[in-house]
Amino acid sequence: MTEPDVLAVVGSAGGGGEREVLETFLDFQRGVVRRKAAGLSDEQARRTPVPSGTTIAGLLKHLAIVEHNWFERILTQQPSDLPAPGPDGSFTVGEDETVEDLLAAYVAACARSREHAAKFELDHLVPQEELGQVSLRWVYVHMIEETARHAGHADILRELTDGSTGVVG
Repeated sequence: MTEPDVLAVVGSAGGGGEREVLETFLDFQRGVVRRKAAGLSDEQARRTPVPSGTTIAGLLKHLAIVEHNWFERILTQQPSDLPAPGPDGSFTVGEDETVEDLLAAYVAACARSREHAAKFELDHLVPQEELGQVSLRWVYVHMIEETARHAGHADILRELTDGSTGVVG
C-alpha cells in the first residue's frame, strides 16, 4: 500500500466490523509514528527541541515497549525482561541505538502484537495489576489512544526538526 492509500483504508474501515475498525485505526496510528521517524538521521531523531526532552527516537523506543507490554506481557500473560513502560527508562535511547534499529524494533513489536491479538476474541479478559481485568477490546482502544498521543508528539517534534507536518508526511 502506498502512503496516501492509508487514508482510504481508514475510511473504508467504517463499513467493517468492530475488530476491523479497531485494528485499522491502530495500524493507521502506528504508520503515522513510522512516517514521522522515516528519513531522519540519528542526530535528528535524538534532538530535544522541547523542555521535556522528548525525542522521536525515544518515542519509538517507548512505543515498542508499550506494544510488548500490552500485547505480550499482559494479553498473553508471558513474563518479560523488557522494562515496563514509563518515564524511568522506556524513553531512554542508548548510545548504540540508531533510528533505523529503533524503527525496526517498533515494526517487529507491532507485528508480534498483531500475531498475539489474532489469537483472542475482543471480549477475552486478562488480569491487569492496576485495573483488575481488561479485555482485548480495552487493549485496542488504549493502544489507539497511546499511539495517537505519541504520534501527535512525533508530529510536533518532526515539524520542529524539518518543518514536515501531517499524517502522511
